Amino acid sequence: THKTAEVNEWLAANPRIHVHFTPTSASWMNMIEIWFGIIERQAIHRGTFVSVPELMKAIRAFINGWNERAHPFVWTKTADQILAKADRQTTSATRH
Repeated sequence: THKTAEVNEWLAANPRIHVHFTPTSASWMNMIEIWFGIIERQAIHRGTFVSVPELMKAIRAFINGWNERAHPFVWTKTADQILAKADRQTTSATRH
């Protein structure tokens, strides 16, 4: 969708905006999923919201609190450890 004429025209009309596309398998996406999981567990799960604005208010309150005590996520494995796991050998030699 980012290559459509409509998007290109909009970007041309808004030169201050620079779009950087990253692959959906990028490792930062995993961190985003973790953060959304934290929001779900701590701000949304088992909550009762009578309207979308009320839900949005709860999410915003969580984000504001999070930002006050924010600290970066820390990778627990090195790039070499991650790549070694991603490139592991198959464990079976099934022949069909």
